[in-house]
Amino acid sequence: MSLLGQFRDPQLAQQLVSQLHQRAATLARPVTLMEVCGTHTMAIGQHGLRSLFPENIRLVSGPGCPVCVTPVTTIDHAIALSKHRDVIITTFGDMMRVPGSTCSLQQQSALGGDVRIVYSSLDALAIAGKNPDKKVVFIGIGFETTAPTIAGAILTANQQGIDNFFVLCAHKTMPQAMTALSDDPELNIDGYLCPAHVSAVIGGAGYQPLVDRCHIPCVVTGFEALDILQGVLMALAQIERSQAQVEIQYRRFVTMDGNQKAQRLLNQVFEPCDANWRGIGVIAKSGLRLRGEYACFDAAQQINTVIEPSQEPVGCLCGDVLKGIVSPAECPLFGLRCTPLSPVGACMVSSEGSCAAQYRFGQPIKESIQRG
Repeated sequence: MSLLGQFRDPQLAQQLVSQLHQRAATLARPVTLMEVCGTHTMAIGQHGLRSLFPENIRLVSGPGCPVCVTPVTTIDHAIALSKHRDVIITTFGDMMRVPGSTCSLQQQSALGGDVRIVYSSLDALAIAGKNPDKKVVFIGIGFETTAPTIAGAILTANQQGIDNFFVLCAHKTMPQAMTALSDDPELNIDGYLCPAHVSAVIGGAGYQPLVDRCHIPCVVTGFEALDILQGVLMALAQIERSQAQVEIQYRRFVTMDGNQKAQRLLNQVFEPCDANWRGIGVIAKSGLRLRGEYACFDAAQQINTVIEPSQEPVGCLCGDVLKGIVSPAECPLFGLRCTPLSPVGACMVSSEGSCAAQYRFGQPIKESIQRG
């Protein structure tokens, strides 16, 4: 059996599901776990894992999609910049179709804006080198996973004297958002399946302040079906023992210390700042902004532009979906006005969005967190 096949073994899956039901039967109350990684959300839907859980175990999706948590104000800012004739906007593909207040970057491109899809910030830097008469703006979204690569691009631009490369910073840091969700009296989260990609950078230790403050189990989990089932079992074991600690299920890639070189890059180029998360609001110290010595690369500071007041899509429940309060199918627009071909909210656009996952894989409605 191949290495990958070991993590998709049906017999092992049946054993884990049986253990899951046995452990659930010993719990004194219903338990809600939240996965905060878009790749987890898609894997859970693809493998139909929620249908295997007992009734008293709920697994809900949180704000783990970087495209989805990017606020409308950032999209509107990028669209406003794209209207400048001397500006080239560069972005990951998922951002192209995210609706702003009046249009998307894709629509703005059709109207004549120079908007280009790139696969990395270094691609954007190369475009800046080939177009010295243009201001090249890279839309810097993402969590701790992508932010180090953008830090590297900024350091490279600084070393090479490329002064027409800019970043529109909208980076988010995950542990602070998880803490805010745990503090929200409207939610009742008993444990987290922590994002594996983020954890590869920050390490398991990055969640220790959350565990210490909120006394909530955190299990760093891989992306295969057996990874997720085992991660759920590990979280339930902590809950059953009334314990709270950071555990790493995904030990083949994640350590407690994380990627210290990437952490040094982040700390060298960025500093923490308050950040606005779609549907959640402003979370203290949950964003990253450029340090003063690198402010010359900050698009928001260096390129003056007029931004009209932003508006959220009418009727869209993307914010509540990101907090796990409602499931995507409970949104009145889901599958009707809002589809992958004609999205209203960011959660339907992104390949890691909760709404896109439910539309594609048909997850049941019962997985939302009950209010109160």
